[in-house]
Amino acid sequence: MNRLELTGLTARPSQVWGGVRLVPLVREAPVEGLRLHREVYEGLGAGIVELGPRTRYVSYVPHGLVADWSGEGGPGPETGRKSAAYGTQFGGGGAPRGIQLPPVPHHRQAKRRPGDRLRFLPLHLALEGYLSLHFGGPSTAWEEWSRTALRDGLSPRAEDAYLGRSVRGLGDALRIFEIHPGQCGVMVYVCDALAAAFVVPHPDDYRLLHASLVEDLYGELVHQHALYGAPVPENPVRIGGEEHIRDLGELRAAARVQERAWEEAHDTLFSRELLDTPYAFDKVYRMKSFTLWRFLPPFVRDGGGQHIGETITDHKGQVAYLKTFRLSDPQIRRGHLLRTLSGAGWELDRAAVALGSSREELVRRMRAAGFSALLKGSV
Repeated sequence: MNRLELTGLTARPSQVWGGVRLVPLVREAPVEGLRLHREVYEGLGAGIVELGPRTRYVSYVPHGLVADWSGEGGPGPETGRKSAAYGTQFGGGGAPRGIQLPPVPHHRQAKRRPGDRLRFLPLHLALEGYLSLHFGGPSTAWEEWSRTALRDGLSPRAEDAYLGRSVRGLGDALRIFEIHPGQCGVMVYVCDALAAAFVVPHPDDYRLLHASLVEDLYGELVHQHALYGAPVPENPVRIGGEEHIRDLGELRAAARVQERAWEEAHDTLFSRELLDTPYAFDKVYRMKSFTLWRFLPPFVRDGGGQHIGETITDHKGQVAYLKTFRLSDPQIRRGHLLRTLSGAGWELDRAAVALGSSREELVRRMRAAGFSALLKGSV
């Protein structure tokens, strides 16, 4: 498995609000045997996430998701929010400007619950996979590396992200547009750049989780596009044209032609960067016939968008759950540098040859990427 497959999901005509474009994804039939519920946490949303006995990080944790493969179905433990529909209110108040650390709740990234249930933190599986990318630092004590790099690696490591409420127009778009019958997901574009993809197994799950998109994390590029970008065209649907429609049957057929045209346009133009990219998948948890994965892109500097994310697939590889995070260009560059250094055994001369640059240029790029602490001051 090295690519994402959205088999069974069909794109519907986009919904445009300013610079935000939402593309609804509908299923002909829900994925059987899996449901997703929301677990709401009290407080500011800041939490300490435990990865192991000595590894933890502080991050924004608004809620958790509970994967339920018990077959019971029915309503989940969603509390404190209304089911998302036309005119849904997301609650007042903006994102907190500061994070109060003591006291803050502790979370485990993925935790088995009684019965056939697993609680995990949405997007944190993906973000931790990126943050831990070659986290241990140099594997060989070459003379260029500092004592701190050899002892602590890349600890501490920090990356910036923006709350969905701060992405201009996103909250309004999610509140104003109606949810399609059978909708199980959405592709979020900002200035026609893919910002995030979100998929769940059942339409009822989506209705409960639709509003949570404004509580997700988004990358720097997405925030900048929303703040400074211009409105995007709406792509109105026109039926008929020069053809004369004589009855409801012909009108229905013409409408279906337009639907297929939009589906093909979305598949070939908009989702190409997500579906045609090879990923490195890391298995997180097995749930009977379902598997929870996280994935990283190849970090190829080709100018296109690249996403990290997490997904739940069935035994056929069909996506039941998906959530992605678009990396900024600096984040892609950092991932590319770390991959190259690791592939070269952390030897600067070999890494410079692999990058097609000089040793001095590589050192400059490392410092510009924020990796100065790894290097000795004399390098």
